[in-house]
Amino acid sequence: MSSKPALGVADYSSFVSITAVGELLLQSMRGAASVCASFGSLGLLRLFGIPWSWSLAASLGVYLGTGGWRFLYVVVRTAKRDLTGLYVLLRVKLALRRHLRKGSTVPSIFAQTVALHPDKPALVYEATGETWTFSQLDQLSNAVAHWALAQGWAPGDMVALFMESRPLLVALWLGLAKVGVEAALINFNLRRDSLMHCVGVSGSRGLVFGACPAHGAAEVNASLSQYMVRFCAGELSSDRLAALAAAPLDPLLASSPRLPPPCTHRKGFNDRLFYIYTSGTTGLPKAAIVVHSRYYRIAAFGYYAFGMRQDDIVYDCLPLYHSAGNIMGVGQCLINGLTVVVKNKFSASRFWEDCIKYNCTVVQYIGEICRYLLSQPERPAESGHRVRLAVGNGLRPSVWEAFTERFRVAQIGEFYGATECNCSIANMDGKVGACGFNSRILPYVYPIRLVKVEEETMALVRDREGLCVPCRPGEPGLLVGRINQQDPLRRFDGYASQDATNKKIARDVFKKGDSAYLSGDVLVMDELGYMYFRDRSGDTFRWRGENVSTTEVEGTLSTLLGQADVAVYGVPVPGVEGKAGMAAIADGEGQFDCAVFLREAQLVLPPYARPVFLRISPQVDTTGTFKIQKTRLQREGYNPRLTNDRIYFLNSRAGCYEIVNEELYSSILEGRMSL
Repeated sequence: MSSKPALGVADYSSFVSITAVGELLLQSMRGAASVCASFGSLGLLRLFGIPWSWSLAASLGVYLGTGGWRFLYVVVRTAKRDLTGLYVLLRVKLALRRHLRKGSTVPSIFAQTVALHPDKPALVYEATGETWTFSQLDQLSNAVAHWALAQGWAPGDMVALFMESRPLLVALWLGLAKVGVEAALINFNLRRDSLMHCVGVSGSRGLVFGACPAHGAAEVNASLSQYMVRFCAGELSSDRLAALAAAPLDPLLASSPRLPPPCTHRKGFNDRLFYIYTSGTTGLPKAAIVVHSRYYRIAAFGYYAFGMRQDDIVYDCLPLYHSAGNIMGVGQCLINGLTVVVKNKFSASRFWEDCIKYNCTVVQYIGEICRYLLSQPERPAESGHRVRLAVGNGLRPSVWEAFTERFRVAQIGEFYGATECNCSIANMDGKVGACGFNSRILPYVYPIRLVKVEEETMALVRDREGLCVPCRPGEPGLLVGRINQQDPLRRFDGYASQDATNKKIARDVFKKGDSAYLSGDVLVMDELGYMYFRDRSGDTFRWRGENVSTTEVEGTLSTLLGQADVAVYGVPVPGVEGKAGMAAIADGEGQFDCAVFLREAQLVLPPYARPVFLRISPQVDTTGTFKIQKTRLQREGYNPRLTNDRIYFLNSRAGCYEIVNEELYSSILEGRMSL
């Protein structure tokens, strides 16, 4: 495989007109100007007859003596990385421009993939061992398209898909998209109010649910509109179907034509494809809008940034209602022609065995998956696989090296980027702990920035001109990305709720009159431009005059406890400034020892970061993507009346944790117990 960029004549003609290149040249000239200013004495020295070599040496001495050597140091250390990043950025940008010009959509791009690999395995379903070739997946999605037309659904209509992760889910949203109908991909674990909320905000005309999530559908059936048609994908008794007023979908698809549907819409590259819902760790999920260009951008970005290949086989154990599983994972199949193995549910005990069985070379992770794998007993399969690349986000630095060393995975493809964000970054060179980078040499090529915020309120800090204040290396700040709706890389499509969309946009950020997307996440950048995840908005609390990072404390305690699930959060105490730290710890085997825990925590945590309260539970609630849910935990706090879990309080005078009973709880509330 050639290492040179594979750009054709048409691509090169587009290349010279790309804004990024113009910005690159502009920044290069600015950098050169600053260097030349330092070398301004060169001509003067020549006038006095001093040799040119001496002039150059003297000027270089002046430049380095005034701090320019740090810039040269950064250039030397990051030039290769930045050029690789620039190539990836331009490669994706060129492709986006080409598809935008052609009016492409995900279905039309998939059609090109099918033409290239008609008989190659596209999706493999681990649960049954079934394999769909690209032609078969195309034909099944055609059947879905004809079925949708038969329902009378028109371009712009929405259909809610409430299904477990399996290839049919991909065929459903893809087939709907072929006729301009949009899908709402709903977490199949949701129940009652959360489920009803997600269906309601989508404005769906139809609901397709799987046999497994049918119980959840039954719970909200009476609340659904009588005009919403319902279908069950999977085996369900006729009595249950009748109770749900649902029709079986499988026979309808089996009788539908397999030929391409007629073109009934004029949707383009920047039109809506489907909704993906946020995880809802701090409230009800929000329906994030995913347009066709965003789907392509995420999949293409992952492919080029992490050096994926046409012969790669991807192991996708992430839920397909989530962007990591459905776009970063399945997108490699639809967009780039890779084979993807779909696992309906993550299994730590079967992970490496599955990778061997299906010859997987790329695996996906998110949240705590790598930690769960490390907590498993050693087995032969973990060293007998062919996996060379693990792609995902949320890998804690404390787990990173242990994971690569134990499982012999050569490359970690860590990235940062929410479904809806316009400031995605990637770790392309394996810098341990970093979730990505931005060039220090040419920072404006990719207009993202860390800006200062108030520690308590997360409000943006502004200078005298009303602009946001950029962070220096080492200073934590909120990640923002400049919005440009004309650029698929920079656009922000928001949510179904306009109010939710407006809350994520700030004005006058980089310059007067601009707008930027607020990620809600606090990162920190080092001198070389590597960025490290610090906290999500609201995940930092203040105690004893110090800021406590829940993410850092969770990582430390989880490692201390043998990779157990740990949720750290702040809880208010009457009459006390700030919030006291509380840790919910999963202890399924009932082996937790408070005395041992305190002794070891004192060795690894400063006094202000040690949990004042502990909550010992059989398990800690997580989302379908293994993000810990803290909303209920924070609400219940340390009140023993609200839970059957054991709650402990750190009695600093006695130097030990004590069980929180009614008497101690009252003492804390009334201020009789000193914290």
